[in-house]
Amino acid sequence: MRSGGRICPARGFPGIGRLLGSAPPLPPSAREVAPQGRRERTLPLPEIFRIAVRLSPPPAAAGAPSQRGPSNCKGGPPLIKVEELFIEPTATVLETLRKLDETGQRILFIAPEGHLKAVITDGDIRKFFLRGGTPDQTVDHAANYHPLSVSVSERGKARSILQEHCIDALPVLNKRGVITDIIFAHGLDLDNRKQVDIPVVMMAGGLGTRLYPYTKILPKPLIPVGEQPIAELIMDRFRDFGCHDFTMIVNYKKGMIKSYFNELEKDYNVDFADEEVFMGTGGGLCLLKGKVKAPFFFTNCDTLLDVDFGDIYEYHKSHGNLVTMICAFKHYTVPYGVVELGENGSIAAMREKPELDFLTNTGVYVVEPRVVEEMRDGEKIGFPDVIERYRRAGEKVGVYPISESSWMDMGQLEELEKMRRKLENQQ
Repeated sequence: MRSGGRICPARGFPGIGRLLGSAPPLPPSAREVAPQGRRERTLPLPEIFRIAVRLSPPPAAAGAPSQRGPSNCKGGPPLIKVEELFIEPTATVLETLRKLDETGQRILFIAPEGHLKAVITDGDIRKFFLRGGTPDQTVDHAANYHPLSVSVSERGKARSILQEHCIDALPVLNKRGVITDIIFAHGLDLDNRKQVDIPVVMMAGGLGTRLYPYTKILPKPLIPVGEQPIAELIMDRFRDFGCHDFTMIVNYKKGMIKSYFNELEKDYNVDFADEEVFMGTGGGLCLLKGKVKAPFFFTNCDTLLDVDFGDIYEYHKSHGNLVTMICAFKHYTVPYGVVELGENGSIAAMREKPELDFLTNTGVYVVEPRVVEEMRDGEKIGFPDVIERYRRAGEKVGVYPISESSWMDMGQLEELEKMRRKLENQQ
């Protein structure tokens, strides 16, 4: 479809481009009209999707926070001062998590007057929580007081140290033990991620009612975030860690989903399991009986995680879990004063804007194949209820905690724009 030399987005999508930060994808087939006497060319659905998106660049978001600090000389991300990655040993674990989120790095240093004493990473905090630690404890309880470092004169060895120990950052110390620089693995084009080639099963059959009315037109897996639909972004994340076999459990508007992924140029395989009736976020697994022979990742189609999937799988296997649930640490401030009732209508307690800390289910799991084989045919059930059934039966179900900033969820309209902005900043 052409008008004035431009391919026009499909009509009937009022406002969706503004909300999603991109134009909506066109219908599964559209034609590029050639001059008279020449054949028309049918564009594949993924190509149409990307053309439509590029023709409607996202508007600048009013009030969007600007990136901190000056850009480097090559036009890259803002430079970070070494001191911005320092934290006091008396800071709480909660405050440390917030600073990790603010800096965008995965490491902080306990360095009084610049002298390196300890490091703290998101992995250290995860292990701290698994040992029974709480967010209000001081970070020195979670820190690593035997960190690796390199001297100024031996900084040439940094690459080999980062590779050998599979770490993301290495502090450079002068002769007095003061941190003068930090060498990051990504700055040396090192990829220390642990590879894991296991299947990925995606729940992609829901109605997406929280994103209505946009899911009346598009199935949720094809809702665009930037230039790609969310389901493709999720698959790309798993593929970066070595996953190549994907299965989508589809129902609502499954024809559009199949058309998109069948025509997409990709270096991984996507199969489909057709759900004839809605069976919940867990019930559709019964369709995979006899097909899944190994542990697999099980994910929603609206959740994007910035995590090391290889490390998650190693954790799952080393703990002998039947299911491992990936949970994000959340901090929430109630925007109101909270009143607790006592006897006879009296006030037992009052708290002004209380703060809550908790772990929330991200909708991503590692699952043993036995779970699939034991699913009841045709049962309508959510996967959290499946987990609870095994937990009550005494089976081992574990949690892999991640930071709040590592989880992006587009299940609701207000979260969709946040995800798009965050992905733009990462790029």
